[in-house]
Amino acid sequence: MILVGGIVRSTGSGMGCPDWPKCFGNWVPPTDVSELPENYKEIYSQKREKKNERFAKYLSTLGFEKTANRILKDESILEEADFNKTKTWIEYFNRLLGVLIGLFILGTFILSIRFLKTDRTIFFVALATLLMVIFQGWIGSIVVSTNLVPWMVTVHMFLALVIVALLIFLVYKTSAGLGGNLKLTNQKLFLGVLTLCAITLLVQIVLGTQVREGIDRIAASLNYEGRHLWIERVGEVFIIHRSFSWAILILHILLLFIIGRQGRSIVTVFLLAVIVVTIISGAVMGYLAIPAAIQPVHLLLGTLAFGLQFLLFLQVSNVKGKLTTS
Repeated sequence: MILVGGIVRSTGSGMGCPDWPKCFGNWVPPTDVSELPENYKEIYSQKREKKNERFAKYLSTLGFEKTANRILKDESILEEADFNKTKTWIEYFNRLLGVLIGLFILGTFILSIRFLKTDRTIFFVALATLLMVIFQGWIGSIVVSTNLVPWMVTVHMFLALVIVALLIFLVYKTSAGLGGNLKLTNQKLFLGVLTLCAITLLVQIVLGTQVREGIDRIAASLNYEGRHLWIERVGEVFIIHRSFSWAILILHILLLFIIGRQGRSIVTVFLLAVIVVTIISGAVMGYLAIPAAIQPVHLLLGTLAFGLQFLLFLQVSNVKGKLTTS
């Protein structure tokens, strides 16, 4: 889902469907602009305006009055893009995949009910995952409604990371397939370095979203042409993002060194490999004018690194126990 979401963003297909959950008012999107009314831009712009007004009220109630006013006063949010069949179907496939994952998570929650008497943690984490997915779906509708306002896209991404962590916890807790506990003589040191790794990675992801937001603005201003100009116009945030990757690499090498002295951990080795490949993919984007095919891969690798960090934390923290369902 995160990979497909990256493809949606790298191809500029986020507004391929101007409404949500339907696409141009239908469950099956159109294939040609002739299937739409002549004033379709005006129709969906008005619908977005009404939805944003409701969302702004929620924000004001929660104390985010400045953000609410910014959304209401930003006229660019209401600008409709020209119909593009390819972008519409890319976004539509993204939504179909979201529905499929939502059904899988609903099934996971239903199956977790049998653990209520033996391990309530599994049930409540499954319930939390289901609620998070529902909330994520609502946030997705707001992302569309606000015409991909950058900070909303970032929130959408971080909610996806939380869902990834919850699902990894459920799989780890109920299956032997992800390995057992890791017993280390210097557990506190390892957990401390692992925590630093996780913090630096999350900071890097935040920096990455800022770079992405800057590139989105620049790309739009250049009508998505002149890709070789995008990176150099982003500014200091890209330089910081690029340099910060060295800190992440050094910390993960240290992590492997600490655990290597006490035993083997396939997860740690795999994590370091993913970090290295992520950095390489970032370098490819920086030096080769941001190839569209690399952007979603870079995002996926960063998410995978986060998931491996969380799995490693579970293994070292010894959270796994014996499970019974009867």
